[in-house]
Amino acid sequence: MQFRYLPMTGQDRKEMLAVLGLDSIEPLLADIPADVRLQRELALEPAMSEVELIRHMSKLSTTNRSLDEMSSFLGAGIYDHYIPSVVSHITGRSEFATAYTPYQPEISQGELQAIFEYQSMICELTGMEVANSSMYDGATALAEAAVMVAHHSKRSRILVSRAVHPESREVLATYGKGQNLEIAEIGWKEGITDLAALEAALDEETAGVIIQYPNFFGSIEDLAQIAELVHAHQANLIVSANPLALALLEAPGKLGADVVIGDAQPFGIAPAFGGPSCGYFATTSKLMRKMPGRIVGQTTDDAGNRGFVLTLQAREQHIRREKATSNICSNQALNALAAAVAMTALGKQGAQEMALLNLHKSHYASEQLKQVPGIQLVFSSPFFNEFVIRLNVPVRTVNQRLLEAGIIGGYDLGRTYPELEQHMLICVTEKRTKAEIDQLVQVLGGLEDA
Repeated sequence: MQFRYLPMTGQDRKEMLAVLGLDSIEPLLADIPADVRLQRELALEPAMSEVELIRHMSKLSTTNRSLDEMSSFLGAGIYDHYIPSVVSHITGRSEFATAYTPYQPEISQGELQAIFEYQSMICELTGMEVANSSMYDGATALAEAAVMVAHHSKRSRILVSRAVHPESREVLATYGKGQNLEIAEIGWKEGITDLAALEAALDEETAGVIIQYPNFFGSIEDLAQIAELVHAHQANLIVSANPLALALLEAPGKLGADVVIGDAQPFGIAPAFGGPSCGYFATTSKLMRKMPGRIVGQTTDDAGNRGFVLTLQAREQHIRREKATSNICSNQALNALAAAVAMTALGKQGAQEMALLNLHKSHYASEQLKQVPGIQLVFSSPFFNEFVIRLNVPVRTVNQRLLEAGIIGGYDLGRTYPELEQHMLICVTEKRTKAEIDQLVQVLGGLEDA
């Protein structure tokens, strides 16, 4: 047998064809019209033996450079945060790593309790009354929230700030098309949502308004003022929040949010290659029965012992399709567990200290960069751990120079905001040292002399 994972041998092929009375597989393909069949070999490299392939892939892997080798100032939705070592120890246990949906509560109490604790911590962070067991990621959670408030209010118009993550807005547009929603974008001013434009756009057909907190530029929106505007039109305020920032900022639920969604990636989930992640979804008891996905509830058994069960399963796999609130087919239980373990390991004080480090280090970096000729800090609004700078040279050129110095630079805002050409979104997390920040400043300062 030449390949470990391709068990069929040449002899096996001959024996199967012999049973069919054939000498080759060509007669089996006779029903496929000749004009749609590929008339050449596939453009693939020659096959390798297993030993050759392992050697080849190992050689390729040595060209990769990881966050263990480089300092990263790239955020824009996926962040390089500290992950307590206990996270991998727990999530690597077979009873969690191999678990799927805990349909049978009598044998799934550990998994169910872990999800219940995750839900409880999300509620505490967001200031909401109920959270589900997780969504695919922050972007799909945002789109699901828009669909939910539209169905609840029987309105079809959704307003979304352009200061919301561009990829989330793209996902929203895709969901909205299928649900016949009207999606209108509200501009930004000085790094935050333009409240005058928002007030002018609100009408009696508006189901919900979506705001990011902190927003995509890292700036902190005035949720209380926005909530007042939104609720004056009986619409719902949906807030996409960075959960780590909520360890420091006031909870959106206490500022008037009706739905709080986001990505749990900052807590215990590695950046990897941009995923997988874990979307969280929290809302009020009024909207609880419209919430997508699953909820784990606490109950008691016949003997009065505490137990956990799946409840309010409003998806099409559990109830009639026309009654379902969503067609989400799974959840991110393992990553939700990672987030729960990380939050537990950090505790309230640890999470707050971690958030403070993000705040202080990013502000130190911004103050240092302000002193560099050719760099301008663009917005004056308060920010958390991301901020925008303007450069005199293309961001692509700058990031190439930074890579050569062992630094992953910030996000090129010109890719998604044409009006922000030569603007870079810089992220500074608690993992960045003063030496790394100073090196970033030094390399950027040298661009004027290049």
